[in-house]
Amino acid sequence: MPTELEELVDFLHHGNTQIRQIAVENLVPYSKADSKIFKSKQLAPVKDLKMLVKDYPPIAKNALTILINLSADLEVLKELAEDDALLETVLSRLMNFKEPTKTELCMLLANLAKSPSLERLVTLERSPVPNLPTTSQRAIAQLIDIYNVLSVSQDSYDHLAYLFSDLARHPSFTAYLTTTVSPDPLSLDPLTSFLPQTSHASHVRRLGTALLFRNIALAHPNPLHLLQPPNPIIPSILPAILIPLCSSNQENITEEEMELLPEECQLLPPEHRQERDEETVLGLVEALWLLCARGGRTGREVVRGKGAGGYVVVRELHLGWEEKEGKEEKGKGVRDWCEKIVDLLMGDDVTEEKGVDEKKGRVEEVEEEEDEEDVVPIF
Repeated sequence: MPTELEELVDFLHHGNTQIRQIAVENLVPYSKADSKIFKSKQLAPVKDLKMLVKDYPPIAKNALTILINLSADLEVLKELAEDDALLETVLSRLMNFKEPTKTELCMLLANLAKSPSLERLVTLERSPVPNLPTTSQRAIAQLIDIYNVLSVSQDSYDHLAYLFSDLARHPSFTAYLTTTVSPDPLSLDPLTSFLPQTSHASHVRRLGTALLFRNIALAHPNPLHLLQPPNPIIPSILPAILIPLCSSNQENITEEEMELLPEECQLLPPEHRQERDEETVLGLVEALWLLCARGGRTGREVVRGKGAGGYVVVRELHLGWEEKEGKEEKGKGVRDWCEKIVDLLMGDDVTEEKGVDEKKGRVEEVEEEEDEEDVVPIF
């Protein structure tokens, strides 16, 4: 005999709207506490919930919340991520700027990006969207437009940041972001539109963009492309990484060091605040480390050179986080990554001085190759 909970799950496909609404509303807590109930009968409840995404807004919102929670399960994730009809439903509803469940739709789409099958979003084509700046039929171009152009004053699309960061694990999306989509010599690549997001008011956007930069720095076949784009009108990714790491208090920086910094990092306005969210800072410094490590000697020269001043920024960041993390955190956290970056940036000089690191008082062996044989995918 079915339990009350099993009967409640069966009501998800009931013909009466009010009964469906009561069922889905009462099932939300169980999507975390007892998710197994949704996997009965070969995932029949999950299939019902996919249909409810298109139901009336109160029902759709709760159905989406349940699917967001259930998508942590690999079996459910596969069912959701590989469903082309569900993907089109999510996209079409997101492109409706009056859609009341945009936030939940973005969160679900971001979760689906944990599945490798969602890489198809990079090449997926669909009808152009009215009132979008882009006329592209590519779904990814439409999503980037919504995120970077139309939602500047909204938080509804913030969680797309996590979608883009996870997609950046795939070389196809990294290639798309760093390739101009127009033959016009004045056209920019899509990645350029993400650069201001590291200073956005939204914590979700700042964190998602930091992770995006980290994953691109790991996935791009030529990291120097990110530091020195072949087209001179395309900006380097470096200032967008460094600005959040800078403090508005620059008393410890000499005039000579100030000239090394990017113009955007010099004389920062009083309202500028150094990023204090540890996860976001870690994403940025890990991205910087990858650019230094994978970019070889040339990449490190760019990071520490005039107009970049990466060493100065990392040094000040290390000092600022020393008290926050405490001396017992050696080998962990932001300070540890700062030290790794400094080791890389100073490593070339150490090699030239026969491997003696006077600052640390020990002899180190520093690889002279500029390739990435010592770089291990750690993320």
